[in-house]
Amino acid sequence: MKYRSFFTRYGLILILIGIVVISSFVSPVFLTYQNIMNIIRQISMVAIIAIGATIVLIIGGIDLSIGSTAVFCSVFFAGLASYNNLPLWLAFIIAVIAGMGVGFFNGAITVGFAVPPFIVTLATMNALRGLAYIYTRGGVPISKVPAGFSWIGREYISFVPVPVVIMLLLFLVFSFFLNYTKSGVYLYAVGGNEKASNLSGINVAWVKILAYVIGGGLAATSGVILASRLNSGQPAAGGDLLFNAITAAVLGGTSLAGGEGTLRGTLVGAIIIGITVNIMTLLNVIFFYQLVIQGFILLGAVILDVMMKKR
Repeated sequence: MKYRSFFTRYGLILILIGIVVISSFVSPVFLTYQNIMNIIRQISMVAIIAIGATIVLIIGGIDLSIGSTAVFCSVFFAGLASYNNLPLWLAFIIAVIAGMGVGFFNGAITVGFAVPPFIVTLATMNALRGLAYIYTRGGVPISKVPAGFSWIGREYISFVPVPVVIMLLLFLVFSFFLNYTKSGVYLYAVGGNEKASNLSGINVAWVKILAYVIGGGLAATSGVILASRLNSGQPAAGGDLLFNAITAAVLGGTSLAGGEGTLRGTLVGAIIIGITVNIMTLLNVIFFYQLVIQGFILLGAVILDVMMKKR
């Protein structure tokens, strides 16, 4: 029993340490400065969108549209800066508001019409992919962007990449939100027992919509970073964001049944995913095999979650 409790608390950290040690032995490039910078930049985008995925999963929902929301908002951000010549800060804000609008739509349809979130967000996922291609006038990347467009995705504040700074700030803000605010507590309550929450006077509909709005806004933020990193708006980019975000959340201990999950676990899960993808790339593992391995990582995380629930 003591060993089980120890593994439950520290197992993910031990897995992370083991992956880092093994990776440092199998590839001499792994611990180089340039590679580490590449890893943490990639992790930052996945972690930001995974924070939103975690919050939605906590209420017992799911948002399959977060990847498409990120992609659409990335090209929308690029378009606002290129087509409309808006200042980058204003384009950033509008793109995030657009992502929150997508989240509000998902939440409102789910709550208002009692449609399963899987169906609602599946439809939105497909629609947003199409809108991204329509907005870019047939899928042509938006490459004529203004000077400074790549600052968010490529530059540094001191020695820390800007995307990592944004990720850490969002991690702190939403960790506080989940642990020390009424709304955060309500999210766990609704995910744990929706009927009891309703009888307790919690506005369940508002809580659910709030979760989707947050998820959409964070997906848009990740999309802006993606566009800035690529220095263009590319509707075909970011195809793995949804999968990696969900995997990071589940791997980090967020329950698919709702009511459980921590952003600390999600962050560690995102780091594990980032390092795993990076080391497979360094070892020249063919992309198709990478997909197989990532798929089994998610499956293993879900099986472990189910087994822990039964125990």
